Amino acid sequence: MRYLIVSDIHANWHALEAVLADSVGRYAQIVCCGDLVGYGADPNPVVDWARMSVSAIVRGNHDKVCCGLDDPEWFNPVARTAALWTLATLTEENSRFLQQVPRGPRRVDGYSIWHGSPAHEDDYLVSPQEVQEVGGLLRTPLSFFGHTHVQGGFMLLRHSVRRVPKTPATAAEQTLEFEPDVRYLLNPGSVGQPRDGDPRAAYILYDSDERYLSFHRVRYDVAGAQSRIRAERLPEILAERLAAGA
Repeated sequence: MRYLIVSDIHANWHALEAVLADSVGRYAQIVCCGDLVGYGADPNPVVDWARMSVSAIVRGNHDKVCCGLDDPEWFNPVARTAALWTLATLTEENSRFLQQVPRGPRRVDGYSIWHGSPAHEDDYLVSPQEVQEVGGLLRTPLSFFGHTHVQGGFMLLRHSVRRVPKTPATAAEQTLEFEPDVRYLLNPGSVGQPRDGDPRAAYILYDSDERYLSFHRVRYDVAGAQSRIRAERLPEILAERLAAGA
């Protein structure tokens, strides 16, 4: 089966459209590692799309706050403002859909998906030490996660951890060759708000039959996404950061 793996769309419809156009015809099913909403100005189009098109999904921390399952008070002021706006903007049907999205980990075709870490959706996997600490919770040799908004991930071989780098800024894609006896924790990066210094939308294509995987980056209409944020009078920093990928 060929999969489009996405994460952290964050209500950025312009970025999602670019990913779907760039990957068209190259996958059979779509899998999402959470955070459909939060930050961006188009939560309803994104959730409408997910309801119709995504075959497997786990909830992200913004998803559960923006549909009323968790308190936004622990968010920073910018994220809290966007979450409260999203909570008031989502249709009843889309809010109910987010409330029913399961938490990870979730198994799909021999691999696992979650949002933050297999221990908790709010946790971050940023360092090799953090990855080693959750090694005992891994149930499949391949896992996909999000939350950090950084494309790449980690390789675990016995007691050592190596990083998997993101797609270079000079390239549109990068393939990964799987090595035997290695466990992989891979992050497709963020569709709607990359934070790895590359403003291009990020995603993964994975073929479970061929064991073929490629990381991808695609340019999108950043100015259009910024205009939507400003039109809804969301915090200006949410528009500015899209151009920097930070």
